[in-house]
Amino acid sequence: MRLPFLRRFATPPTGRLLPSGTTGAEPSPDTVTPGAPEPPLLRVRDLVTCFRTERGTVQAVDGISFDLAAGETLALVGESGSGKSVTALSLLRLIPSPPGRIESGQIHLEGEDLLALDEAGIRRVRGNKAAMIFQEPMSSLNPAMTAGMQVAEPLNLHRGMAWDDALARATELFREVRIPDAERRVNDFPHQFSGGMRQRVMIAMALACRPRLIIADEPTTALDVTVQAQVLDILKSLTEETRSALILITHDLGVVARYADRVAVMYAGRIVEIAPARQLYRAPRHPYTRGLMASVPRLDAHADERLVPIEGQPPDLANLPPGCAFAPRCRLAMPRCRTERPALEAVSADHFKACFADAHA
Repeated sequence: MRLPFLRRFATPPTGRLLPSGTTGAEPSPDTVTPGAPEPPLLRVRDLVTCFRTERGTVQAVDGISFDLAAGETLALVGESGSGKSVTALSLLRLIPSPPGRIESGQIHLEGEDLLALDEAGIRRVRGNKAAMIFQEPMSSLNPAMTAGMQVAEPLNLHRGMAWDDALARATELFREVRIPDAERRVNDFPHQFSGGMRQRVMIAMALACRPRLIIADEPTTALDVTVQAQVLDILKSLTEETRSALILITHDLGVVARYADRVAVMYAGRIVEIAPARQLYRAPRHPYTRGLMASVPRLDAHADERLVPIEGQPPDLANLPPGCAFAPRCRLAMPRCRTERPALEAVSADHFKACFADAHA
């Protein structure tokens, strides 16, 4: 299935590791593609994050595994409640406890086990080796501090720069993210910026210490289309320049196609399909992925052609059905789907799906 509104696909970096959590004849999780120059920058294995609630335990992230190479952009897509944001928060150990808890798994950033660090150790990672750009900058920025001070703060904290030097660097970062009149705007407070400019401040803050990993959780949701494109272009170009890895969380399949190298589709806390962006858009193999594609308007469709929604509602994570969580909504479901949970299996060398049926039609 191809979507005609896609303008371009990003070119995947070489030397990417194959995802783990797979079975069958696919390569082992530790197998490197031929000629791979370096190990993955981020390695996640069997990550499980739960929340204790009055209705029981909610397993928001259910054993996900993936690798991410330096300079690569991985998009996490799926409906609200699929576990995308909880995955991002888990990577930086930002899950509020109680009620949340990372139950098990491994998170290795440049070989360092983040789950084994104490609180002081993980604070040295946040904003330094790894940074996060949140969905709503107005609620993430401190209204009582100037924007320049907030961008300079990680430089003072993690790099030991004097405040004068840190503020000078913050001004340079403002220029890099294309904030006009940077020398003056560093002294402005968050409420004096527009929504798009506040998001650029957040990007400048995230890039201040040149982190190796950047997580962007729906960074352009509240922005208009033009500003959205500007912000994402800035983010993509700067991560490519610094060879940072980027995890992009979004609902917008057009954004995914334009900026992602690889796409992981999440449903009910699990990755149900993962593949290079070009391959996923040309031949999605999971019924849920195909449903997401079919719900997007197409420029080559007839004016009277209706969109095809995914029937039903996402499952209650506190009361998941046995077998495949998508089976109650799936048109290809078979009896086996309602009793067994499919593992992530190889479709091709770097394309994996968790489904018993063959949705390649």
